[in-house]
Amino acid sequence: MTEEKLSTFTAPKGTYDLLPPSSATFLAIREALAAPLRRAGYGYIETPVFEDLKLFSRGVGESTDIVTKEMFSLTKRGKEDLALRPEGTASVVRATLQANLHKLGNLPVKLWYSGSFYRYERPQAGRYRQFSQVGAEAIGAEDPALDAELIILADDSFRALGLRDYTLLINSLGDKQCRPVYRAALQEFLTGLDLDEDTRRRAEINPLRVLDDKREAVQAQLTDAPRLRDFLCEDCKVYDEQVRELLTAAGVAFTDDPKLVRGLDYYTRTTFEFVHNGLGAQSAIGGGGRYDGLSEMLGGPALPSVGWGLGVDRTYLAMEAEGIVLDLPGTTAVYAVALGEQAKNVLFAKVVELRRAGVATDLAFGVKGIKNAMKSADRSGARWALVAGDRDLADGVVQLKDMTTGEQTPVALDALVTTLKEKQQ
Repeated sequence: MTEEKLSTFTAPKGTYDLLPPSSATFLAIREALAAPLRRAGYGYIETPVFEDLKLFSRGVGESTDIVTKEMFSLTKRGKEDLALRPEGTASVVRATLQANLHKLGNLPVKLWYSGSFYRYERPQAGRYRQFSQVGAEAIGAEDPALDAELIILADDSFRALGLRDYTLLINSLGDKQCRPVYRAALQEFLTGLDLDEDTRRRAEINPLRVLDDKREAVQAQLTDAPRLRDFLCEDCKVYDEQVRELLTAAGVAFTDDPKLVRGLDYYTRTTFEFVHNGLGAQSAIGGGGRYDGLSEMLGGPALPSVGWGLGVDRTYLAMEAEGIVLDLPGTTAVYAVALGEQAKNVLFAKVVELRRAGVATDLAFGVKGIKNAMKSADRSGARWALVAGDRDLADGVVQLKDMTTGEQTPVALDALVTTLKEKQQ
């Protein structure tokens, strides 16, 4: 009889499994990125991972690579065309409008979210088909201080994690008054360039998207392209200057990037991106901007808004590039080792009691010998090990071993929880 060969499954291309111990760092990064938002009055929102496909084609933009090449559409029952969310802003604005949050009388509506997003991209380090972001949106107010607030909160998040080797790039994309004038000038300039058919089609729909083309052959031809900053109306110039003044006053350094467009069509005025100097081609660790017309694109009222998304995956890689290791608490503080079935029953009850008292505790399951059990205790990272056999229990004690010093002392069984709680303080 031949041995049946088992099937082997692997994670889909462009994805990865998040496993301990790295997963603890990912959770800490998410917490660090979100913490400044909670302190600034942003409330948590969670939206579906799939939406009406038209939400993204209309909101993100028909000319973007995200819509034309990278969206995952879903096989569905019925007549709905659905897609996995490629970004978070359109969904948050949709949810805000659907729930009428903007009518509650307290604008801006300040929201933050955390989750996975999906784009069909060529996989490489820092560029995945499922990726994780923390995002923030301030909906319903046009104020340069709001733009500055969000940029400062993002900068504070990165610095709280210890990151230093990054640059904040800033640009202004103008508004519906001055952008059309620049758009016409840019289209005229692009007609004289040697561009492929797809790029020319993109230039007809939204010529600003060509500025975001990463190919060297395209960028080399854009050296003399008209600068949007030279076409800004007076209101946009004043707005841009106020944002920069507020950032400077807050000690946030930035670099002007006249070609910064980002990959979404809905941005207006303030646009920004954080790029890390140690990540190579996929250097953006976060970014965003103002999107004053998105609500109207989605059928809602005029709600000037601003927001950003920060990449958890890329922030993790940026921290690796800088050699930053977070000082994270161990998952287990106490590890219990029972010598015999009677001792195991007693220690199991104490483990439950310790956990309910807030002490992170684990138990050696299925381990036969003391030697292997203590190896498990050591691998767990626990500070203390509880060791008890029948003789210990007869005396009403357990042995408490300090895994750092090796010192072992008996502790009364009825005083165990109180003793360990005091040691954790």
